[in-house]
Amino acid sequence: MLGDSIVVEPHHRKAASGVVALLLPLLEGSADRHTVSIAGQSGSGKSETAQALADALAEHGIEAGILQQDDYFVYPPKTNDRTRRGDIDWVGPQEVKLALMDEHLQAFLDGAEQIEKPLVDYEADAVKSEVMKFGGQRVLIAEGTYTTLLENCRTHVFIDRTYLDTSAHRKKRMRDESELDPFIDRVLEIEHGIISAHKPRAQIVVDADYNASPAG
Repeated sequence: MLGDSIVVEPHHRKAASGVVALLLPLLEGSADRHTVSIAGQSGSGKSETAQALADALAEHGIEAGILQQDDYFVYPPKTNDRTRRGDIDWVGPQEVKLALMDEHLQAFLDGAEQIEKPLVDYEADAVKSEVMKFGGQRVLIAEGTYTTLLENCRTHVFIDRTYLDTSAHRKKRMRDESELDPFIDRVLEIEHGIISAHKPRAQIVVDADYNASPAG
């Protein structure tokens, strides 16, 4: 998403290192492309962990790309906020074009060389488009709150931190003062109820101390 700010810190790299250790046996046992989701609640470090994971994979000679769920929202950010305020029941997976995201993941798995995907411009409150070329990428990472629901991700990673745990991080990435509005706390509480139920779908869980381990 245009206008986003991602700062990868040591704890994100710690989580990524643990995830890579669990992914490598899967990747080394096959020449096929692989897809990974990184999900969790707002501020849990999904974007940063996804970038750290791509960097960690590169250290092993494995090129990876990243799909951001933020680009797949039905409405751009400011319009989506107004829609939520008009109808709180809008909050949830229906806000996101998950089917399109799944379609793009499948295209990658099928060997597509490129896709045309949405690209959100935060400041303009608009959804544009861009061509994403895969080239030599072997892994495509889909990051976002609801990405554990994606059917075409071969490995699901879930960051097990709640919106109460992630307050400081959310403030650090805040794009607008409106994000401190008490209404946002209502949204996060609703998201918490939805997203926490997705954890059992994950194969890898990152705990509050950023340790990655097999689920179960």
